[in-house]
Amino acid sequence: MIDLGAALPTALSRLKKLPEGGVLELLTFKRDRGVAVRRTEGRFEVREFGFRDEIAYEEEAGLKKRLKTVLKREFPRSNKVHVRERRDGV
Repeated sequence: MIDLGAALPTALSRLKKLPEGGVLELLTFKRDRGVAVRRTEGRFEVREFGFRDEIAYEEEAGLKKRLKTVLKREFPRSNKVHVRERRDGV
């Protein structure tokens, strides 16, 4: 678990190192809401679940802005975030 303020920089640095097909998940304390980001062929699939259920595709350049928006929406009162990395699909 990490602080919410450190979630964005931590996620971005881990996503740069993530192999093709790898998934990085950011989850609330209860793990009922969150974001899953999968690296695919030069793009990222951002799957948001919780308040809003949607899937968006982003290039690396637009990923920071997308994650910042999603973190504000999915973690409005959270202080801590679970970070989980997987090698398989979502």
